[in-house]
Amino acid sequence: MHPATMKGALAAAVVALLAAAGPAFFFPVADAQESLSELLPFAVGAAPEGCDVGKGEWVRDEAARPWYAEEECPYIQPQLTCQAHGRPDAAYQHWRWQPRGCDLPSFNATAVLEMLRGKRMLFVGDSLLREQYVSLLCLLHRAIPDASKSFEAVDSLSIFRAKDHDATIEFYWAPMLAESSSDDGADHHLADRVIRGAPMNKHSRFWKGADVLVFNSYLWWMTGDKIQILRGADEDMSKDIVEMEAEEAYRLVLHQVVRWVEHNVDPKNARVFFVTASPTHASGGEDGGNCYGQTSPVAAADAESYHGSTSGRMLQVAGEVLAASRVPVGVVNITRMSELRRDAHTQTYKEQWAQPAAEQAADPRSYADCTHWCLPGVPDAWNELLYWKLFFPARDQAI
Repeated sequence: MHPATMKGALAAAVVALLAAAGPAFFFPVADAQESLSELLPFAVGAAPEGCDVGKGEWVRDEAARPWYAEEECPYIQPQLTCQAHGRPDAAYQHWRWQPRGCDLPSFNATAVLEMLRGKRMLFVGDSLLREQYVSLLCLLHRAIPDASKSFEAVDSLSIFRAKDHDATIEFYWAPMLAESSSDDGADHHLADRVIRGAPMNKHSRFWKGADVLVFNSYLWWMTGDKIQILRGADEDMSKDIVEMEAEEAYRLVLHQVVRWVEHNVDPKNARVFFVTASPTHASGGEDGGNCYGQTSPVAAADAESYHGSTSGRMLQVAGEVLAASRVPVGVVNITRMSELRRDAHTQTYKEQWAQPAAEQAADPRSYADCTHWCLPGVPDAWNELLYWKLFFPARDQAI
């Protein structure tokens, strides 16, 4: 069978699978299947006109959330298992993201696996993107028999295999995307971070051949106003270092990523996404506190006036660079939806790298983790956005 015919047959099969779930869960391409061949790879439909899945509200949903139980998913690191570490409430698990003005199909693990048959999906970024990666594995876990899946992690690369589908879903640790002094997958808590201005070969050689690429990079750029840049390709990370404004260094690295994408990704066969900043809630809570003790999202009535701590300028830089790419880069905008979820961080309910000192223990807010998220939780909604972007892109993203 010709590859184009196979692609069309697979897309039609997934369309039928989604349609079988009922009209409440399926939004096909308008005027239907003849448009499938014009869509981006993996697309089986299109979002309704004017639908921005990153804008909406959190809706309480006891019946359908969470998608899985914390103890059922073996891939969740102990730094994210809040219930196992004594969190007294579980309300953070029962919220569903509802895009404003549009309904799109619910996440369908079987459809994802079918569309990834024979494919390689790769996440590249930091610990927040690794959370999204782990969340995706949890969402797919129950749809795959135990004997038909495997997981391994070697250095910076983690690989999940869905054997019956000849598919891999992988994560590659590169928190700043460019080569940096923080590239060790385990030991990367360094005060002075240095990145290599060029080339990107150390990391990008692992990216080649991916059918779906998902990048992120934000948190590690926010440690100060300056970033140290190593010029040249010398192995010694202490030579020829100059300082650059963090914002401009971020722009430089994103430009390099885009150039790599333009030279190595065929937009007729592969898709590329960039996940926007995951916000922190280290300050600004009630009584000047942080995320500690928060048990509910920002109220809908307060959402419009609520301002998070995410750098608008860094978001703007990412948007400008990605928009200029000659290969479409789908932006998965998780920032605003996550800013409203100050309740869903791991807080103190996690495996600690070191036991808190006595004075910290007396004030849990002082060591609460207001950056990472409990699983199940908010990263599951990020994957719903990615699911919609991958399979139901906006019409203006058609080739």
